[in-house]
Amino acid sequence: MKFQERDQLRVGHFSDLHYSPGNLVEADRCFGFAVDDAIAAGCDAYVISGDSTDHRLDAHSPAFSGLARRVHRLACAAPVLMLQGTFSHEPPGTLDVFRFVGGEACPVYVADRIHQVALSRGEFIASHGSVFTIEELEEIAETHGDPKVVFTCVPTVNKATLAAAVGVSNAATAVGDHLAAYLAAAGAINRLLREQGIRTIGVSHGTVNGCQTEHGVPMAGFDHEFTIGSLFDADCDAFMLGHIHRAQQWEREGRVVAYPGSIGRFHYGEIGAKGYLRWNIELGQVTATQMETPARETVCVDFDGPPDMARLAEVAAGAADKFVRIRWSINEEHRQLVDRDAIQALFRNSAEVKIEARILPAVRSRAEGISRAASLPEKLGRWGELAGVDTGPLVDRLSQLQNLDAQSIADGVLANLADLDIPQPVPSAAAMQSALPASVPPVAPVQKSAALDWLNDDLFAAEAA
Repeated sequence: MKFQERDQLRVGHFSDLHYSPGNLVEADRCFGFAVDDAIAAGCDAYVISGDSTDHRLDAHSPAFSGLARRVHRLACAAPVLMLQGTFSHEPPGTLDVFRFVGGEACPVYVADRIHQVALSRGEFIASHGSVFTIEELEEIAETHGDPKVVFTCVPTVNKATLAAAVGVSNAATAVGDHLAAYLAAAGAINRLLREQGIRTIGVSHGTVNGCQTEHGVPMAGFDHEFTIGSLFDADCDAFMLGHIHRAQQWEREGRVVAYPGSIGRFHYGEIGAKGYLRWNIELGQVTATQMETPARETVCVDFDGPPDMARLAEVAAGAADKFVRIRWSINEEHRQLVDRDAIQALFRNSAEVKIEARILPAVRSRAEGISRAASLPEKLGRWGELAGVDTGPLVDRLSQLQNLDAQSIADGVLANLADLDIPQPVPSAAAMQSALPASVPPVAPVQKSAALDWLNDDLFAAEAA
């Protein structure tokens, strides 16, 4: 098998287009710009590395038809390879229709399984298995001519199928292990191709351990699909990735692994520029240059407390036609102090204003620390400290309730009553009369006066009488 060494190969690499009704304006503006720019640069092929749609779309929806028109425009200029992305964004079968939107001379190839595919004279030829055999490569050279480039395609792995095979507990780490083994096997074929002057490109959709998200969060763990080492083990000149929305790349011995990031800015707080990658692939020397798209500009303002209107006025002065998100945290009793209408008025020239207020509920502690007391007497003592109450007698009685029976408690109460000097009750008038000698005349009972009318009678005269 002998192939002739090629000149430089130029590839336009797009990813994470996320076409949907909500993202249509942003996605179509940015992807449309990227398509025009890549065609003007004279790319030899185009790669879309997954998540072309944001979720399942009807074929007649404006978002789906807008994406189809852009892909068709690409295919009129050069062959296009589209990779299956995340199943939640691109349900299986979503990309099938794009096989029929290719140009007259250039096809659109949909890679929805793990395999290799060669591009020869504008035609894609897929391997029967997961990698090409020597016999298949020789047949391609004889019937179609020398391949211009060979792609190693690794679309999103169905983890449910893998879990059924290896068990749920092992599925998370098994994905990375299986993909690493496949990439190492593909590397043997790719090394042979590179020795013969054939360009090799890897295309996949997944997470590289250690990469950063669009919000600057490192992705570290054992459940990610790839490590940098496993990707370079595939021995591709270029490895084009999708799924992570932040552009980033790694280089080793003239070979490059890279994410282009999402085509546009679909969420607040995303850092870094948005765009696509323009690859120049030569033997032993690969470069991936980010070409920025006119992604929308977002402004995020956060307050730890109520918003500062003076600061918001300064931000609003430079936020015309931008997408603004304002967030603050405020106590529940002070929530009415924020004038939302005034904030909206400040940003009336912005493209969008999103207000997110976090209301902190009032927390009232009746007896702070009472839950940490070990026993009921200690809890009662803690309550007394906070309430300013002497709980000594209460603790004594609580101890009696906990340690004595009812009869013993009653006997103790009666014994205490006997020891007390309790005054005798005042005798009645009849009892006092019976105790006097017979010569003492009885005391005449006090006659109650007739009821007085407080409004008409002279109360003071009645009192004097």
